[in-house]
Amino acid sequence: MSTATAAAGADAPAAGTSYRTPGYRLYVLLVLTLVYTLNFIDRNLLNVIGQPIIKAFGLSDSEYGFLNGPPFALFYALMGIPLAMAADRYNRIIVVALCISVWSIMAALCGFAGSFLFLLFARVGVAIGEAGCTPPANSIIGDYFKPKSRANALAIYAMGVTIGSALANYFGGPILGLNGMMIQNLFEGWGWDWAVQMTDWSKVEGWRIAFVMTGAPGVLVALLLLLTVKEPPRGFSDPPGTKRVERASMLETLREIGPKPTFWTMAIGASLAALIGYGLTGFQAPMVQRVHGVGPGAFAWEFGGPLAIAAAAGTFAGGFLIDRWSTRFPKAVAIVPVIGFLLTPIFYISAYYLPTEQLYSVARPLWLVGAFCAYLYLGSQYTIGQGVASQRGRASAVAILLLLIALIGNGLGPQIVGWMSDMFMGLELKNAGVGGVLTPDLCRNAAEAAKLPADQQAVCAAAYGNGLRSSMVATALIYVPAALFFFLSSLTLKKDMIAATH
Repeated sequence: MSTATAAAGADAPAAGTSYRTPGYRLYVLLVLTLVYTLNFIDRNLLNVIGQPIIKAFGLSDSEYGFLNGPPFALFYALMGIPLAMAADRYNRIIVVALCISVWSIMAALCGFAGSFLFLLFARVGVAIGEAGCTPPANSIIGDYFKPKSRANALAIYAMGVTIGSALANYFGGPILGLNGMMIQNLFEGWGWDWAVQMTDWSKVEGWRIAFVMTGAPGVLVALLLLLTVKEPPRGFSDPPGTKRVERASMLETLREIGPKPTFWTMAIGASLAALIGYGLTGFQAPMVQRVHGVGPGAFAWEFGGPLAIAAAAGTFAGGFLIDRWSTRFPKAVAIVPVIGFLLTPIFYISAYYLPTEQLYSVARPLWLVGAFCAYLYLGSQYTIGQGVASQRGRASAVAILLLLIALIGNGLGPQIVGWMSDMFMGLELKNAGVGGVLTPDLCRNAAEAAKLPADQQAVCAAAYGNGLRSSMVATALIYVPAALFFFLSSLTLKKDMIAATH
């Protein structure tokens, strides 16, 4: 037998059999999980270094909310469709590797931004690259692992979300403590004179270094994927006699789920929850720095990372509770989120208003419990989202759900928090009796504010922090209507669900 023939035989689909050896499959899964982790590190880094960027470019909270919200969400949602189609037609490993390179290079370029517009375009580039990660990666895992092992493999891959969110804080926070002179001294020690002469390192801020240090390594990960992971034959791991079910179009799926209120009430509730989540996460570090004086690096390590872990624990706990309760209470899949959403604002708002001396002893534990409760819903949105659709339309139903969540949650969340922050800051200045003298723009301008009398500087600082805190409180209260929409979905759940919830 020739070498070519042997290779062809080795790649021939073996019905119901996982592709390649167990050790190699594990390696492929770990590499893809690393890719997904990197995806969320680069995506969430902006939340960690928000206040330094606001200060560097003199941004209002509305402008920062725009940077963190609508453009990223819009391009991420729109580009996901053609990139998924490309992955269905061409080599998926190459598609993912190219996308990693794009988002990594664009993330690193954020560190070179000399203007708000440059930074905005670079963030759009990150969104375009990241949109091509998950669909082909899921498809690759599906062909490497047989159905019996596929769910566990996908669960491991999904851990990249929480790991990446935590690492964005645990890596980004310490990097913020660096400055350009530290990097220059490092280059001098290595004898890299060309690097020393590259720029005036004394003017390079920590947030720029964070973008470059977390973005640039992605190119190496792309090469690792491209050179060591083999494209599996499509459908290799499907069991014998598997009937190929033609996927329903978006229009067909809309016709099917359109008359089902369970899907739409749940989708509104999930979108509101995402709006709150993206909005609060984008502004929580700036709020704590303004109100309590905790720097972004310290916040990332002492709050941001633990909050990401608490959210992950809540996600897993929600799935566990639903599995345990659904046999006796079929509506648990909709009611568990209701309970979580009603509890969350109690813990969040209590934590936001505690004084600085209780920030670590009382406020932080309350905040962590709130994050745990806030994410009890995450598994429910997918269970209901695909459960109301027939087998042919489940993927499309979830795609429709995710599109709504991306556009409403990621698209509007940070923007709304930013708008309300600027509005509340103006009200704070007006209520302090200096509305005709001090303006939000003047107070945000560090150079001009430094020229004000000490008492007016104190008023500016208080309004700057309290305005954002009031915005976050108002945003947290949106969990109440989110709970209402999940409750409404429970009322029609039995009638609309096709797939059993237990």
